[in-house]
Amino acid sequence: MKNNKFIKNFRYILLAVFLVIITIEAYLHQVLGGGKAPSIHALCPYGALESLYGLIFSGTFIEKIFSGTLILLIITVLLSLIFRRSFCGLICPFGALQEFFGAIGKKIFKKRFIIPQNVDKPLRYIKYVILIATLYFAFKTSGLWVNTYDPWAAYGHISEGIETLTGEYLIASIILIIILIGSLLYDRFFCKYLCPMGAFYGLISKLSPSKIVRNEDTCVNCGLCNKNCPVNIKVSELKEVKSAECISCQKCILSCPKNNTLQFKVKNKSIKPLYVVLLVVLLFFGSIGTAKFTGIYQDTPQKITSETKLTPEEIKGYMTLEEVSQGLKISLDTLYQKLNIPKSVSKNTKFKEIKNFAPEFEVEEAREILKNRVESKE
Repeated sequence: MKNNKFIKNFRYILLAVFLVIITIEAYLHQVLGGGKAPSIHALCPYGALESLYGLIFSGTFIEKIFSGTLILLIITVLLSLIFRRSFCGLICPFGALQEFFGAIGKKIFKKRFIIPQNVDKPLRYIKYVILIATLYFAFKTSGLWVNTYDPWAAYGHISEGIETLTGEYLIASIILIIILIGSLLYDRFFCKYLCPMGAFYGLISKLSPSKIVRNEDTCVNCGLCNKNCPVNIKVSELKEVKSAECISCQKCILSCPKNNTLQFKVKNKSIKPLYVVLLVVLLFFGSIGTAKFTGIYQDTPQKITSETKLTPEEIKGYMTLEEVSQGLKISLDTLYQKLNIPKSVSKNTKFKEIKNFAPEFEVEEAREILKNRVESKE
């Protein structure tokens, strides 16, 4: 049992590390800009799923999505095929955030709450509705439609300040707050009821040969497996756990007081919880490392050089005046003049920061002015 406690703590440490890494990346994106640090969308495999339509029919990714995001999707799908929703239970930083808020809630309320089954069961279908809706509108608009409603995007923009959270990400921020409050009371609140990616992985996991098997002869019906399952599967009442809700976190196995009563099996091969955790993490990061080494993993746009051909629509807030000048092939003087930017503003100023020096400046308006200039020249 001491070994089981070590594995439980090891899993929490891994989740904490992944959450910290992604949080730092999100902060760097705000500070350094999208050209130097990936956006929260580029680090989430769901963006690639939304982008597949555009990739298939036009050969391009939607805004903020890159080849690295597609690679993340492929890797996580493969993990789901082998180890079920293991990405959700062992790697996902948003899942980690919920678990840590859950731990805080347990300290405050001294227990975890469970929604009655007759309410819980239909609520679990909401995530499938969200999956269908977000994919439909992503395909319909050929854009990252879910962005303004995405609580994960709101989390990634916390470092940008209250103005962003109450502006562009107001709805997403409200949803994030609801999720965090929900996580204080209920285990994996977002995963169970709202996560479209969890719904997708759940469907994929139906094809997986892996499952958790319970030995009815040695089970003492203590109920610890049920109590420790973060998605409230009644493990003690099943011979095999093959539910789309299972996130392969291994907590039921690690909580069982009887050795080998609960086992994680791929086909008929039993794999110890520690090896499941290690294999999932190694496959995930090993695949990313290999993709980066071979040069096919990209999570930020190409650096703007004198060879870059940029259109006004492609101007991003993180781009500097100098980069826009280079990309559009117009002089800095002309750019300053057309956009009515004071000469005192440095050429290294990011587009989204120009309003700090010229309050009336807006990126969208600037794009339109430059677009009209290009069209008039044609």
